[in-house]
Amino acid sequence: MAIGSVLLANDIANLSQILPLAMAGALLGDHAGFYTGRWIGPRFHHFTFAQKHRAKLQKSEAMIVKYGPYAIFIGRFLPAIRSLIPAMLGISGFNAARYSALDVGACLLWSACLGVILWAIENVIG
Repeated sequence: MAIGSVLLANDIANLSQILPLAMAGALLGDHAGFYTGRWIGPRFHHFTFAQKHRAKLQKSEAMIVKYGPYAIFIGRFLPAIRSLIPAMLGISGFNAARYSALDVGACLLWSACLGVILWAIENVIG
């Protein structure tokens, strides 16, 4: 949002340029995390970190598997977990085609919300 605001305020880019790039960046980042998680897969559970936090990770993974579709949408809007959800879904073996379809929807919604916020900053506040 900060970058978009600066680009708009300085007439470097407009919303029709910013939003597709923001969506593409969100999709690329999410899919990089998802496929990194798929690549790591079950080996993740043998890492020292995973061994130390086994109970917490099992609980988290069970929740992510159970609520995976919702986690994709919620995770897109929560910066603290945004990069973890795709990786955890990849590690858990979540279906790749289903992940892609849901992630496109989540990124579309996120981009639309970003557009509304940037429009408001530019036209209402600015």
